[in-house]
Amino acid sequence: MPRKPFIAGNWKMNKTIAEGVALANELKGLVAGIDDVDIAVCPTFVALAKVGEVIEHSNIMLGGQNTFWKESGAWTSQISPQMLADAGCSWVIVGHSETRGRFGTVDDELEGVLSYFGDNDTTVNMKAKYAFASGLLPIIACGELLSEREAGKTDEIIAAQMNVCLDGFTKEQAMKMVIAYEPVWAIGTGQVCDSDEADRVCGLIRGIVKEMYGEDVAEAVRIQYGGSVNDKNAAELLSKPNIDGALVGGAALKADAFATIIKSAK
Repeated sequence: MPRKPFIAGNWKMNKTIAEGVALANELKGLVAGIDDVDIAVCPTFVALAKVGEVIEHSNIMLGGQNTFWKESGAWTSQISPQMLADAGCSWVIVGHSETRGRFGTVDDELEGVLSYFGDNDTTVNMKAKYAFASGLLPIIACGELLSEREAGKTDEIIAAQMNVCLDGFTKEQAMKMVIAYEPVWAIGTGQVCDSDEADRVCGLIRGIVKEMYGEDVAEAVRIQYGGSVNDKNAAELLSKPNIDGALVGGAALKADAFATIIKSAK
């Protein structure tokens, strides 16, 4: 059975509540009636509820940009899956390189303080498991730094991340999760991974899923590509056999560009 394409927009730290509502309203009109592509937007936490109201009863799903592995408690600044679900979310991104302190572009003032962004493979695994337990579906991100790619360690890094991040799920959960391959050096830099190479790495990930959960799960799981995806390059990337969608950053902040990417996945 063919895998249904899934295009998700990660708004990152962009858009006020009013701006997010306006973007969601515009996007809703542009993609109305598209039912052969799954669509999601992931606004900032403060905009989730209002954006969720706009897209309720539409073909656009709501996602969070991160979560924690507890329902409540003395966890200052964290947000639980239950809170995300209450705001209308059905998806959540876990393990994005920027929550791991691994950036495609690093502002000078961040040098030496990247440990503030504390995710690692183990916490990503914990977050994804608790998301499932709480009724959310995770988009589990992975990717290598430019220095790691230049050292020829791409496959080693991806395998190490996946072996921990994907450990211990049921087969049913593994079929429902989404994996996003995002080479860190391509995020926010304007550099895009060559489509054949992106497909190769997504195929590597699919092979790891096969080893961990079997061929049926590997054939069912959806693997997105992310990293400077835009309305000009999306069609080529999405035509590749192992790329089942995209996790879109900057281009998701413009309704017309994001709609073009969605339509190119049809």
